Amino acid sequence: MSIEVNHIYKNYGAQLALNDVSFRIQPGEIVGLLGPNGAGKSTMMKIITCFIPATIGTVSVYGYDTREHSLEVRRKIGYLPENNPLYIDMYIREYLEFIAGLHHLGKATPGRVDEMMEITGLNPEKGKKIRALSKGFRQRVGLAQALIHDPEVLILDEPTSGLDPNQLVDIRQLITRIGKEKTVILSTHIMQEVEAMCSRAIIINKGKIVADDSTARLVTRKGEVSIVTVEFDQMIDQALLKQVKGVKNVKNTGTNTWTLESDAQTDIRQDLFKLAVTHNLSVLSMQKAANRLEDIFQQLTQKENSHP
Repeated sequence: MSIEVNHIYKNYGAQLALNDVSFRIQPGEIVGLLGPNGAGKSTMMKIITCFIPATIGTVSVYGYDTREHSLEVRRKIGYLPENNPLYIDMYIREYLEFIAGLHHLGKATPGRVDEMMEITGLNPEKGKKIRALSKGFRQRVGLAQALIHDPEVLILDEPTSGLDPNQLVDIRQLITRIGKEKTVILSTHIMQEVEAMCSRAIIINKGKIVADDSTARLVTRKGEVSIVTVEFDQMIDQALLKQVKGVKNVKNTGTNTWTLESDAQTDIRQDLFKLAVTHNLSVLSMQKAANRLEDIFQQLTQKENSHP
């Protein structure tokens, strides 16, 4: 097992940041760690990386306990924090050689730096100081420093924050390549990032896990509502649409186009066709909205947050 998190609680004074969190991650998984601001994501990552201890519970990385064997755990992990702290007055290669020295790579340093420059696509900028780099290339430097000691686990906190669309694609592809060989935990607020890169998502809200499943199964699970958009060839009375069994809400979204909400267990499309036939209407288009990970995320976290 790559990472085992067992019944973790974390208190900051009277505040309970993590409440009985448990999960396991296999080698080679790319896992999205999701949650609203203040949900406990960063706290969980800091516990795994040995920055802070848990109040109760245990975490192990490749069999090493984070409390008893923190140095061994740190050797196993590469970490890119959200703010990506870099020594901006250093040249790229100079900085990576410095990081390699911290990891005691010794004679392996030059070859390892060359490899990281190649893997992360830094060679076109190799003659620059870090301060002269774009945000995208600074993120690449951050990834290179996290990978330079060849860790088995890579933990990335908001790795694509602030990047432009082209930079997003490049970093996504890089992380996906890395994930074929390493365990990756990725924290982000961008649901498309998770759908594009992650095989699994763990959603945390108010310090508790509210979902842990493959991204494919999460987006196919039943939501609380079903949304159908239908376009007729002429105007129809809104009151008629509200009479369709199961319809909870009706909204006019175009001249003859309507968006109808129903409970997730009721498929209203057949009744809509019957309504059209009864009133001599033609259905020009009808589409049932597919669940997105963003929809599931909102349903899980907003429902929890609505409780007193």
